[in-house]
Amino acid sequence: MIAALTTVIGAATEPAIPYLLKRLVDDGFRDNGLALWMVPAVLISLFAVRGLSGFLAQIALTRIANNGIFLLRQGMFDRIQTAELSLFSKQSTSTLANTVVYEVQQGSNQLVYALLGVTKDSLTLLAMLGYLFVQNWKLTLIVLILFPAVALVMKFLSRRLYKITKASQTATDHLAYVVEENVLAHKTIRLHGAQSAQSERFQRFSQALRQLAMKSTVASAAMTPLTQMLSAVALSAVVTIALWQSSSTGTSIGSFVSFVTGMLMLLAPIKHLAEVANPITRGLAAIERGLDLINQIDSEPSGTVTVPRAKGHLVFASVTLKYSVDAAPALDRVTLDIAPGEIVAFVGPSGSGKTSLMNLLPRFVLPTEGQVMLDGIATADWQLASLRQQFAMVSQDVVMLNDSIAVNVALGQPMDRERVAQCLQAANLADYVASLPKGLDTWVGHNATQLSGGQRQRLAIARALYKDAPILILDEATSALDNESERLVQEALQHLMAGRTTLIVAHRISTIEHADRIVVMSSGQIAEQGSHAELMIQKGLYSRLHRLGFGRQSASDDGLATN
Repeated sequence: MIAALTTVIGAATEPAIPYLLKRLVDDGFRDNGLALWMVPAVLISLFAVRGLSGFLAQIALTRIANNGIFLLRQGMFDRIQTAELSLFSKQSTSTLANTVVYEVQQGSNQLVYALLGVTKDSLTLLAMLGYLFVQNWKLTLIVLILFPAVALVMKFLSRRLYKITKASQTATDHLAYVVEENVLAHKTIRLHGAQSAQSERFQRFSQALRQLAMKSTVASAAMTPLTQMLSAVALSAVVTIALWQSSSTGTSIGSFVSFVTGMLMLLAPIKHLAEVANPITRGLAAIERGLDLINQIDSEPSGTVTVPRAKGHLVFASVTLKYSVDAAPALDRVTLDIAPGEIVAFVGPSGSGKTSLMNLLPRFVLPTEGQVMLDGIATADWQLASLRQQFAMVSQDVVMLNDSIAVNVALGQPMDRERVAQCLQAANLADYVASLPKGLDTWVGHNATQLSGGQRQRLAIARALYKDAPILILDEATSALDNESERLVQEALQHLMAGRTTLIVAHRISTIEHADRIVVMSSGQIAEQGSHAELMIQKGLYSRLHRLGFGRQSASDDGLATN
């Protein structure tokens, strides 16, 4: 309301200026109706009102826009938090970050200032046209012919700008992705001496972005001279006809000066309206991309069943999993029953489906066929938050937040510093944390890169222990530990796994030697299952893997792809 009111007030001051000029010229600068000494005061007052109105309008619109940006950005982030996991395989991290953080901000800022200008210039234009119509409606009709021509030019160039803007968004995503890849793989790139090739790759995408920027500038810059040329044609026609009317009908010089001045004042808002096509187009494209993220990306499907704490009875009922329609099944009709509190180890060549099987449980992936059940209830019927509360997972790819050690251990759970310390002790990390200047409050940095691989893995184990879920999933949980650390962690895990269903994916015999049952996977199917002694007697795949050493077994042994 304030923005609209102040903008209207600012625009309403425009016709007063040519009106004052008319009175001055017609009255011959005499003190007749309008005192000469009042002219400076009136002009200064008009410009003061105009300036104050513009100031208040800009503040009000900016406040509205920033509130909108806040809500839109929060909506996008919330959608990322709940989106189907396929989103993260379709869009890179850099693309999502660019959309949420930068594009919406820049697009909204451009849109705000453009809309502020459009509102002000449109009202000014209407006010001036109304004044001109009162002064000389015949000449004003000639001026009105200008607007359809300007609208056609803006429509054509705006469409081109929109296409260029969408192409620029894609090019920016590609460029950001190159940077992201090179940051993540900086050691590999330097080790293999690939800097030159990556620099050429970056240059190629950067060159494409530069060319699109030039095309956008050409389309945007062409709008102003075209509208000015059309305005000049209209102005020439008006001046010619006005001079003819003045000589033939005796129109006063003041009226002529007033009308021409008013028309000249039309040129500035027309020029500004032509120039805002570029920022409006860019702003709308950015906002549209953010809205598409919210409206076109579905949230993960969720059931309604909630249970405070599950017993831990897991059943895989003829489960088949395909990552794409044409791909070979990662899991092929797997049937398995795991009792509450049972410790089950999964072994097999790389690509045999072990990790895929684990990812089915918290519904990181959905089965193509069959059902996965927890305590007799299909996981599809569980409410997602309740389902995932039943699992604690430590995977081979450890991810940490750039926050304190305590926050990373208690992630998503109420903070209990004493319990955090106990979990760190159980994970054989307490001595290291105690040696840090800030102890539990030490920030771990970007993905805890300041910690060694073993320390990061033990921190992840402490997080899993802190969650105290009824089901533990250990996917290569001790792969980065040295022998001594592994022994200490295994001792802690043996004590803490009591009473919990535990699923262990491992390539090292020491990790699974205490398992109640070992399930051997091959080509997405269960090849064998039983205790270590039973499987060794069978002299099947498990025996061969054990003889070769789990970690040294390659996928080529069974012609398998990766998980």
